[in-house]
Amino acid sequence: MKLDARASHIVVGPGALGRTLAHALADRCAVTLLARRPFPTRQTLITPEGESITRVLPVLRPEELAGRDAPAFCHLTTKAFVAERAAAALLGTVPGTPLVLWQNGFGVQPRLTARWPGPVLCASTTEGAYVIDDATAVHAGRGESVIGHLHGRYTGLARTLAATLQNAGLKAAAVDDIATRLWHKLAVNAAINPLAALYEVPNGALAEPRFDAELAAVVEEIAPILAANGIAPPSGQGASGWRQRVMQVIQATANNRASMLQDIDAGRPTERKAILAPLIERAEHHHLPCATLCSLHARLAAKEAR
Repeated sequence: MKLDARASHIVVGPGALGRTLAHALADRCAVTLLARRPFPTRQTLITPEGESITRVLPVLRPEELAGRDAPAFCHLTTKAFVAERAAAALLGTVPGTPLVLWQNGFGVQPRLTARWPGPVLCASTTEGAYVIDDATAVHAGRGESVIGHLHGRYTGLARTLAATLQNAGLKAAAVDDIATRLWHKLAVNAAINPLAALYEVPNGALAEPRFDAELAAVVEEIAPILAANGIAPPSGQGASGWRQRVMQVIQATANNRASMLQDIDAGRPTERKAILAPLIERAEHHHLPCATLCSLHARLAAKEAR
């Protein structure tokens, strides 16, 4: 298949999601991985069906982009806590390129949307992936990605990217309510990720009765916080709608190891600040209780320190 150089993509942060994205796009577009350290160009992806696919993907350091043709899209797939630093490293080389943010939480998205000199799209995805080593990643489960601008701009660009991802075999759609979608994912992540990481269990274990009380306490805090922030529950009324969504995700991702648990396993910092801090900040702003969320944040910080 002939590649369309006009549809070139740069993937910044070759972790699990970044490499899954790069492998999918590589058959149809020119794809380059951007890494801050030496990284193998020969990359293997194990698909959800168990197939092992190896491709050679070009790898550059950020400073090596200077003087090259601007890509069609620059995908930022780093962890949330380094996203702004990664974006700053790109400013001198691809300042007008559309930036696509794939981070968890709701913090870097509004800040980078305001600061980046070109268009910024935000993505929320349920694709499941994890890393084995620098040369191998696993696409553990197929999901869906939604893409849009926080303030409803660049709708044509969002549709173009969604169509590109769809044609590459990743289910995707452009939406005009990406901010709501990001808050929804944040709420679910806040219920699942901390407990999975603290107890070191796969997502499915959280459906066991021993976790009922803690899950319920998290959801009971999250529901009024999001309601005060103007975010409607995904279904049902109040906390019941959030409980239903959280249990659906636990069941659908039963065999997955949550991203926070993967970070704990690898000795990396977790995204507790990106996922829990926005909810705690909103709770304090609206004078709502958030003792459970604060406790999870503190427990994760202590676990990271160990």
